[in-house]
Amino acid sequence: MKRSEINELIRDAKEFFESFQFRLPPWAFWGPDDWKGKGDTEVVRNQLGWDLTDYGAGEFKKRGLILFTIRNGNLATGHPKTYAEKIMIVRENQICPMHFHWSKTEDIINRGGGNLVIELNGSDDAEEFTGKPLTVSIDGMPRTVEPGGTVILTPGESIFLEQGMYHRFYGEAGKGKVLVGEVSSVNDDNTDNRFHEPQARFPEIDEDEPPLHLLCTDYPEYV
Repeated sequence: MKRSEINELIRDAKEFFESFQFRLPPWAFWGPDDWKGKGDTEVVRNQLGWDLTDYGAGEFKKRGLILFTIRNGNLATGHPKTYAEKIMIVRENQICPMHFHWSKTEDIINRGGGNLVIELNGSDDAEEFTGKPLTVSIDGMPRTVEPGGTVILTPGESIFLEQGMYHRFYGEAGKGKVLVGEVSSVNDDNTDNRFHEPQARFPEIDEDEPPLHLLCTDYPEYV
């Protein structure tokens, strides 16, 4: 992805968050120079902040995700925080690919805007689809979903995803962008994503202009 494209997507994200009066922490708006000397912080160590990916496909609007990690622990260092929180923007028909987590459990929450479509599959010991129905919790109420079936979350609804539960999601066509929250156990995107079809979690970046704000993957170079 070009850095200019990333910068424009972050500008758009800030406007979208503001339209819902969803406030980010002050450091969300820092430029690269503001981060100098801030390496020994929870933000940097636990990869908080801006995160954007096209999953290596080069077609962000079709397959991609922009999110902001607000809080997180750290499995590698034994950080005492045992939970994480993210805020995301999912566009109409913009796919977050099929994947599960070995360690993380999570609530995916439609915070507002359009409808969020979540496609589900169980996994077996070989980490393939089971082909069997599975039961999920929608706001604390059980629902049985056929293999490859979908759940549509309208604003205010949420789903609990267990370890090993394959899921992919996208915004329902014609309903607009979705403000999506995630509340989970500690998140580690370097080691805890099992994509059904192998693909990159983080994008390669063409630095055609300076960063507006740093991505969490930028910290080692700039901080």
